[in-house]
Amino acid sequence: MDHTIERVSRYVAGLSYDHLTPSSIQACKLRVIDSLGCALGAFAAEPVVIARDIAFRATAEKGACVIGSTQQTLPELAAFANGVMVRYLDGNDTFPGGGGHPSDVVAPVLAVGQYTHSDGRAVITALAAAYEVYQAFFRGGIMREKGLDHVFYTAVASAAGTAKLLGLAGEQTMQAVSLAVTPNIALHATRRGDLSMWKGCAAPNAARNGVFAALLAQRGMTGPEHAIEGSHGLRELLGKFDMPALATPGERYAVENSNLKYFLSEYHSQSPIAHALELSREVSADDIEQIVIHTYWFAWSEIGSEPEKWHPTTRESADHSLPFIVAAVMRERSFSDAVFGEDRLRDEAIHALADKVVVKENADFTRDFPEKIRCRVEVILNDGRTFTRESEYPRGHVKNPMSEGEVEEKFHTLASRVLSAEQIAESLELLGGFQKLSNIDPLFGAMRIAPLSR
Repeated sequence: MDHTIERVSRYVAGLSYDHLTPSSIQACKLRVIDSLGCALGAFAAEPVVIARDIAFRATAEKGACVIGSTQQTLPELAAFANGVMVRYLDGNDTFPGGGGHPSDVVAPVLAVGQYTHSDGRAVITALAAAYEVYQAFFRGGIMREKGLDHVFYTAVASAAGTAKLLGLAGEQTMQAVSLAVTPNIALHATRRGDLSMWKGCAAPNAARNGVFAALLAQRGMTGPEHAIEGSHGLRELLGKFDMPALATPGERYAVENSNLKYFLSEYHSQSPIAHALELSREVSADDIEQIVIHTYWFAWSEIGSEPEKWHPTTRESADHSLPFIVAAVMRERSFSDAVFGEDRLRDEAIHALADKVVVKENADFTRDFPEKIRCRVEVILNDGRTFTRESEYPRGHVKNPMSEGEVEEKFHTLASRVLSAEQIAESLELLGGFQKLSNIDPLFGAMRIAPLSR
């Protein structure tokens, strides 16, 4: 078997809750809170309804709940449906620079945690392991540079987290990782042009496949011996793949390195949104001649270069459209995910202002990325006056972190779309003491939405 796969498997099998630091345990809990808040906020979205309907085609006496329901389905289907909920609003955490969204592993780990009747400590340990594997594969090889999608990391990390909860032996874990690596190379076309619903479903699909890979390995299925280092393996495809060391007891764990999002929008729009909010209080949108956004190459390439970014036609494109986002904030002098609704997509005033937005790469900002997330927004008025805001780290970055209270407030705001105040309080109490839970069934019970109870 590949040396890399052996390293990963030994690490996952050997990690225990006692190895984790208080800060890594707290980081796991905050990312579960953040992810579930995003999931509840997206409950009524069309792709979520589709995913939920697909999951409800199967029932399992011993399975996992779809968020909002007490009905159990197969864990891989719950991982997919819940993952679409977590991902749809584009509000979950990220590893900047092509690392995608590591909290895409939260849904599969929770689903398998419920399926295996694991306690809170076991689920936290599996989540920490999944984050560690995710980060290691991201650092080992950036898929985007080859036109491939970051959801590959989700598939492998989900297999690792599932293997941990299933208690697979070392050989079985290696097979699970191999079975996740080999068939889950996805195209970055998902995130180019006018984006489709699949943008928010690609990672949940990868998570589903990762869970399925581990379940196959549990039953004795084998995968290729040299999926990474052998002929036509991952290393040959990427040109290089050098996985860094995985965290050891007492060190900083990967889960502590992910950046949370203060705003429900693509990560590289976080600072521009904050700056636009401040500037909108000083100037009138009607007086603007031009808005210049200075950013780093990755942000320019991802959300500020294609023609579709100025006039998006779908919700998925809008939250990846820097000119549209900034124009909407300047027009409305506020921000919520409502700016991605159909009425805003048709708002001629927003589109007219977006035409005045220029996105420029700044070589110094590019040099400092991803260690720094630098951004400068300049608003030039018709009378020649210029107003400017600049920053190095958006709120939620590990060097400008959101507080526990801010994460809980984000959960409360989003969950209030579908849950009562009493349910929100109960959910947060359970999440706050997550490591003390003997099983995680009560959490899904607290998030039950009445029309779906069955």
